[in-house]
Amino acid sequence: MRISRRQALALGIAAPALLRFGEARAATALKISHQFPGGTATEGDFRDRLCRRFAALIQERSKGAMTAEIYPGSSLMKTNAQVSAMRKGALDMSLIPISYAGGDLPELNIGLMPGLVTGYDEGLGWKNKPIGQEFSKFLAAKGLVIVTWIWQAGGVASRARPLVEVGDAKGMKIRGGSREMDLVLQAAGASVLSLPSNELYAAMQTGACDAALTSSTSLTSFRLEELAKHLTTGRAKSYWFMLEPLVMSKAVFDRLSSEERDIIVSVGAELEAFGRAAAVEDDVRVAKVYQAAGATVHDLDDKTVRAWRELARDTAWKDYANKNENCARLIKLAMEAGS
Repeated sequence: MRISRRQALALGIAAPALLRFGEARAATALKISHQFPGGTATEGDFRDRLCRRFAALIQERSKGAMTAEIYPGSSLMKTNAQVSAMRKGALDMSLIPISYAGGDLPELNIGLMPGLVTGYDEGLGWKNKPIGQEFSKFLAAKGLVIVTWIWQAGGVASRARPLVEVGDAKGMKIRGGSREMDLVLQAAGASVLSLPSNELYAAMQTGACDAALTSSTSLTSFRLEELAKHLTTGRAKSYWFMLEPLVMSKAVFDRLSSEERDIIVSVGAELEAFGRAAAVEDDVRVAKVYQAAGATVHDLDDKTVRAWRELARDTAWKDYANKNENCARLIKLAMEAGS
């Protein structure tokens, strides 16, 4: 039975979606999963807030034809299962450190390559340079689409002694965040462990982890200041920059109408300014949080960053480039983007 305009209008809030997208097209309800603490549109971890802003904007722009529900704290599925689920079309979207899937797709480890990206301008500039275009092409072939490019600087929370200079790592048990960061830490004399940032508190609490490298936001969102005696910040300089984008399953993206895809792309791009501003703000805020908790705060200087970068160039960068032709091409383009 056909629905008349009068009948559609009688349906109230659903009417715009019906009128604009047609009676045969059901509303698109997306699920967005992430590992970070939940909050509101204005309070809490900015990555959760970004997802909520995204959901509100696509609903507004589509006049209710698209909605999105947020599942924080890995409440929908385990953190490390999210990329695989998106590739299969079993999960719509996730905001996730892209290097978490580096075990299956080693190319993705370029998203947390120590010393490669040294600033926000450089990282966000990837999107419109050959490195970003090549990386996006690779992701598309693997079933993934970056909706919002997000880079975050990071630092180190440590339980007993600081991790600032390369020599400080010797004998410590450290979480680096990616295989490539682990190679650098091992070369510096550390033992390494691999786990997502939402498991860091328990690992540091039990003593399984002496120090953790993670984003400025995660350093506070997961309350590591309660355990740490020292913080090395990324507020001035950092050799640890992570690509942590809002990602969509390509299978899901391709099923959308052209109008819906346009909304997804435009809203995702608009939120990049918010993501950058919030990340920079957290680089500064984390130092205040740790100082208030009684930790000693350390900053990096040019000499120290160069030392970490040189160690990375001789270890992680070479290892990555030797993985396969894709990796060799990607790191070459990334180096050119930063030159």
